[in-house]
Amino acid sequence: MSSTRYRPTPPEPPEGREPGERASEPDVERSAARRAWARLFLIARPRATRANVFALLLALGLGFAIATQVRQTQEQGLEELRQDELVRILDDVSQNGSRLEDEIAELERTRDGLIEGGGSQEAIDAAQERIDTLGILAGTEPATGPGIRLTITDPDQMLDAATLLDTVQELRDAGAEAMQVGDVRIVASTHFTDVGGQVEADGTRLQAPYELLVIGDPRTMSSALEIPGGVAENVRGKGGEARIEELDTVDVTALHTVSAPRYAQPVPEPSDDDSP
Repeated sequence: MSSTRYRPTPPEPPEGREPGERASEPDVERSAARRAWARLFLIARPRATRANVFALLLALGLGFAIATQVRQTQEQGLEELRQDELVRILDDVSQNGSRLEDEIAELERTRDGLIEGGGSQEAIDAAQERIDTLGILAGTEPATGPGIRLTITDPDQMLDAATLLDTVQELRDAGAEAMQVGDVRIVASTHFTDVGGQVEADGTRLQAPYELLVIGDPRTMSSALEIPGGVAENVRGKGGEARIEELDTVDVTALHTVSAPRYAQPVPEPSDDDSP
């Protein structure tokens, strides 16, 4: 019985190459490059191994921990407050928003009146009101209005100039419009220094207990002073006491003597000749 042998059909030579002709070097290089890319794809293809799954879970857990920490950091300042303090702060914010809206409306009415009135009595009154406001801010005019009386005791003589400066800054941030400590009117240029174990304000020696008369929204300023880690807690931590009285009327009568500036000069008003 005869047997038939089958031989594999030789592959067709690439186009443009005769049978029996050896592959050129560029063909060999292209073939090797294709095999290299195929191996690289197999290596880089993600596999559901235990190590990969563990790395994915670790990344997800780390992202969740970071997001939780950021949220806790943002809310930490309010989480430490009691419910009544949170309600009071919210009420203060609402009142401040309403007050600012009223002031905007009043300024818009004043602007419209000045535009229509020209040199009328309304324009003169508005100019006088502006002068009075600047006088209060500069400390050259007395002021009256609702506010607080803050009395700070220092039995152990542990309070320094930095403590009083922090108190003034906290009150300014809370919207204080006029204030005095002892007989010294506090203005933008007021400075506190430690001299011989005592505190001086603008060169005037202060005696404990320190009494500050402040005009502004009483509730807002009281809340600012009583915030955890704030002025009142800092004073108590040094053995003193900060007593706050909310008053319907506070009189700030101490006046500040304004000295002429040495370097700053007002900018001249542009004239018609300066216009292009």
